[in-house]
Amino acid sequence: MSTVQNFSHNNVNNKLSRMKEWRVPASIVAKRTKNPIREIVYNMNVTPNPEKEYISLALGDPTHYGNFKIHENCIDAVITQLKSYKANGYVPSVGVESARIALAKKFSTKEAPLTSEDIVLASGASDALSLAISVLCNEGQNILLPRPGFSLYQTLSESKGIECRYYNLLPDRNWETDLDHLSSLIDDKTACLLINNPSNPCGSNFTRQHLESILSLCEIYKLPVICDEIYEDMVYGDNIFYPLANLTKTVPILKISGLAKRYLIPGWRVGWIFIYDYNNILNEVRSGLASLANLILGANSLIQNALPDIIMNTPQSFHDETDKLLEENAKLSANVLGKIPGLHVIVPQGAMYMMVGINIEEFKDINNDIEFSEKLVQEESVLCLPGKVKFSLS
Repeated sequence: MSTVQNFSHNNVNNKLSRMKEWRVPASIVAKRTKNPIREIVYNMNVTPNPEKEYISLALGDPTHYGNFKIHENCIDAVITQLKSYKANGYVPSVGVESARIALAKKFSTKEAPLTSEDIVLASGASDALSLAISVLCNEGQNILLPRPGFSLYQTLSESKGIECRYYNLLPDRNWETDLDHLSSLIDDKTACLLINNPSNPCGSNFTRQHLESILSLCEIYKLPVICDEIYEDMVYGDNIFYPLANLTKTVPILKISGLAKRYLIPGWRVGWIFIYDYNNILNEVRSGLASLANLILGANSLIQNALPDIIMNTPQSFHDETDKLLEENAKLSANVLGKIPGLHVIVPQGAMYMMVGINIEEFKDINNDIEFSEKLVQEESVLCLPGKVKFSLS
């Protein structure tokens, strides 16, 4: 015992410099992890009008108001797995084999074939995004992000010490990418390009020609692409969704998607990465994704085991009805808002969102989008996200 005490006292004497007072700071990673939405909304005056029912239009959760119901097949698939007693344990970090096989079968196309080895499952599309950014980008490099765009891209990138460079989307061209501006941002430290199509928050859906133009630029600069297609096939009217991977045999792509939006189950937390690489450019990236997947020891095992039944047996009519309701709501919103002086509406082509321009000159007591959003809550009890949160040009 005395030996232990002497050893302890010696160590104490050697470490007195850190023992003067308690000091337990948050890590650098924690300090640079910020949520732009939370920071801006937290500082807004969003006290609703007590005489009117409060309505939040700032949510990306299709389940919140109960008007979008999940299909019974999804519920039955989970119940079956729960009763099997075979989906309660740990699973391979990259995903359950049966789930990856089902995804490959469901989403393979003639232009872009997949095998289970091309797929990594994650804890929702947000985790898939984190894995994709982590595997392609080093601290000190930069990533090209859309503006307006989903704020989580910034949160994930800056947390990892990656510089965010924002390329403009053009509202007068249905939010197409400004290719000249995008090209001007690329340098030797550019790790990858991130595309979101259909778009959150723009509600846009790129044409085949525009996607091919983006791919041509990536081919010139040898840029890999992270393509967030969580809203794939959720388009309206005559619009056609083109998977980016179907349009190239040379540009390596990490496609992000998941169950959240298409199947209306965001809380079930299963997303995925599809690796499209026909020229063995991403060999190290494949190994890197497998390593990074170990950080959480795999996504939800219950839902992964139910996934084959969910994606194979949920009827197309369910998706068609969802898209029809979204389209009806989009048209209604665009029609009503478009009649209000001072507002400029770009009719959505897909996804679940719409960007509305504000002509500040039409409003005597409003100077920017944040003040507009504050007064909308105070007067009408309706909350919208300011464009600044989505990197809009207010």
